[in-house]
Amino acid sequence: MLTEAEHLKQLPTADTDRVEIIKAAIEEIRPALQRDGGDCELIEVDGNKVMVKLTGACVFCKLASATLEGIQARVVERLGELVRIIPVAGAAKARH
Repeated sequence: MLTEAEHLKQLPTADTDRVEIIKAAIEEIRPALQRDGGDCELIEVDGNKVMVKLTGACVFCKLASATLEGIQARVVERLGELVRIIPVAGAAKARH
């Protein structure tokens, strides 16, 4: 089984750069989520679909959809292209 770093090395540079930009955008938001007892984890990037997992307090929060919209806005702003943030449950291992 490949490690994440080995897997990323196999991707074309443009795809690797996209994933890194997406990761960085999510990392900018995570401290605010963590202050409220939640978190967001990147699970997979598949074209313009970005799968994330909300954890902790975010799982049952009534504002989770607003959080996802905020994450999507940040990713679109940083990436410069339209992507769709898709929440997933139960996945724990990142696949890019």
